[in-house]
Amino acid sequence: MQHLRESIAQDRLPQALILAGPRGSGKYTLALMLAMAANCLHPTETDGLPDFCGECRNCTRIAQAMPLEMRVEEAVATRDELRDVDKKETRILIQTHPDVLVIPPDPPQLLIKVGQVRTVIREIYRMPADAKRAVYIFTGASFMKEAANSLLKILEEPPQHASIFLLAENTGELLPTIRSRAGLVRLGAIPVEQLEQLIAQRRTELRPAQRSLVARLAQGAVGAALGFDLDRYLTYRQDALVLLRHATHDADHSTLFRITETYRAGAEGQEKTQGMLRAMYSLLEDVLLIQSGQSSLIRNIDLQAELTTMAAAVSFEWIENTARSMQSVQAGMRRNLLRSLALDAFAADIAVR
Repeated sequence: MQHLRESIAQDRLPQALILAGPRGSGKYTLALMLAMAANCLHPTETDGLPDFCGECRNCTRIAQAMPLEMRVEEAVATRDELRDVDKKETRILIQTHPDVLVIPPDPPQLLIKVGQVRTVIREIYRMPADAKRAVYIFTGASFMKEAANSLLKILEEPPQHASIFLLAENTGELLPTIRSRAGLVRLGAIPVEQLEQLIAQRRTELRPAQRSLVARLAQGAVGAALGFDLDRYLTYRQDALVLLRHATHDADHSTLFRITETYRAGAEGQEKTQGMLRAMYSLLEDVLLIQSGQSSLIRNIDLQAELTTMAAAVSFEWIENTARSMQSVQAGMRRNLLRSLALDAFAADIAVR
């Protein structure tokens, strides 16, 4: 990231920057580090370029936003204590420094909403009070349509004293007009072998087979590997397998209904559904890799035999239809449809006939 440090040294940090990379690749950490480097009161030098001290008032306050999930949970809990009439108008924002605002996807729909962008519009033209440069960090790329259009208005005439960072696992989620007005930095993946060595050093509780599995599931992302909740993933994956087995060869409706009945409404049900769908995407990608003769690249290596059998039983068209059906389930979640019924309908839709 030398060119970003050079831009900070020249006081030319981009006004809009997309940080792209897989989940857990360090996008959010990098965004906060850039905010600290741009606003450190006692900057140091590394290789002749500016670095943050990590100890001054600006650095420590910005760093307080680092545990993002914890800060979001705190903000959600605070909102839940409001009166119903106020709760509807309150959007989730994280601000541990007056000039650094973090905008996460707003639960339960997990979308960036227009109210959040309007707050950015209201604040971004104000000169920073305690920092040299104001920073606004959108931690997700899924925007409601009106929110995306509102953000575009800012990017058309961004103020000189502020930078907007957009974090994206898939840049295709962002409007082309937004992408065209922002710089792009991609965070690359670390080879599986190196990642497995790092996991062996840092996560000694994992057995060798578990380390190998986590290294592949993390997709080259250090943060994802070190924080990967394997037990939770395996639970989600087991539910995804029940749905896929029901669709491809095992029409055990009682097992299916026992699984889908546990997917309730609310934030907990939303998280569970998202986790199960992510696990299913991972399984489908492995099936595609096996069909294309790239078995060595699959992630769920402990299921290679079953996935190979599944790959022989389904077509590319079936995988494509299943992926579309999963998108429909996700769209239904945003409209708060009953999840258990949505998953039952999904299982019926993807059944191989």
